[in-house]
Amino acid sequence: MDSTNRETTSSYTLKDFECYREGRMQLEIKSIKKIYAGYSTVYDALFKRFFHPRIKHAITYMDIKPGERILDVGVGTGLSLPLFPRHCKVVGIDLSPEMLKKAKDKIRENRLDNTRVFHMDAMGVGFRDDSFDKVFISHVVSVVPDPYKLMSEVKRVCRKGGTVVIVNHFKSGNKLIETFEKIINPVCKRIGWRSVMCLNEFIAGTGLSVNKKTKLKKFDFWHILYATNVK
Repeated sequence: MDSTNRETTSSYTLKDFECYREGRMQLEIKSIKKIYAGYSTVYDALFKRFFHPRIKHAITYMDIKPGERILDVGVGTGLSLPLFPRHCKVVGIDLSPEMLKKAKDKIRENRLDNTRVFHMDAMGVGFRDDSFDKVFISHVVSVVPDPYKLMSEVKRVCRKGGTVVIVNHFKSGNKLIETFEKIINPVCKRIGWRSVMCLNEFIAGTGLSVNKKTKLKKFDFWHILYATNVK
């Protein structure tokens, strides 16, 4: 290899690769926004039947105390908002303006004076450290381009010893179902989520102290995790 080629090759730095990765991530974010903008008009009709019971169950066992500050990450159309007790303060964030419009309608219709929503990327949350006592993340972890960046932000804005509750699909331990999940993953990505995220790898990678793992039903594909924020 001549000196010109060596110079060209060596000119690619970690910063270059980070820029490439960031570019890919921005493309994914644009794709997600487009997908969920399309969902906004039919989301409640299509998904309320499947998601609402699980969300309600998870919130019921969050043990929310009077005055506590709650962050709802990926609030979407606001299906979860009327389920939080009125004695706490709720902030919802979402990447989709179209979804948030529906959430604001629910706030108004249900007179949720304790609730506000903001247009915000969950991988770059615009709140100070330790702003919340509890964080609720429903059906979001397998949607965002970088779930570990998401969880890093969640841990930052949640106080030490606070509660993080995650509702999400993780790949099955059953080999037959896992094979099927791998096959359908490209299709799942096109409609806005991934089907092959490993639960144990996710827990290890986030550093959360998980106190309880449960499912709404025995053969449910979605897990509910209750964790303590360790800093």
